[in-house]
Amino acid sequence: MAERQGSWAAAAPPPPGYLPPRDLPPPLYSGLPPRPTYREPHPVTAGPVVSGLAATTVWFVLFGSLGADLGSYTWWTIGAALVAWGVAAVLAMIGDRGVAVGVAVASGIGLSVALLFTTLRWVTTQDWPLW
Repeated sequence: MAERQGSWAAAAPPPPGYLPPRDLPPPLYSGLPPRPTYREPHPVTAGPVVSGLAATTVWFVLFGSLGADLGSYTWWTIGAALVAWGVAAVLAMIGDRGVAVGVAVASGIGLSVALLFTTLRWVTTQDWPLW
């Protein structure tokens, strides 16, 4: 077993000028402005996110119902996702960012579901359904 070391040495005092002098009168610091607080000017809350999710879900259901088979359903979903991403980009720049988050999340999920079904059909039949 290693032998035990002694206690730690005391820290050396800071160099001169490192800490402010303690003998300054209090009015010297009282005129300084308060420290700034950085807050989000338009915070994202749950309400707009849910409304973006709901609106995009309706958007994808409407466009997905236009497809007669898997190929047309996937193409309609890809088109709906591209439009939804454009809307999310515009909303993020000049609109409500909470709704933009909801739109982006829902369009990502909707596109993932459509491409999952397309991939499963491709794997099981060895035939790419989009051409």
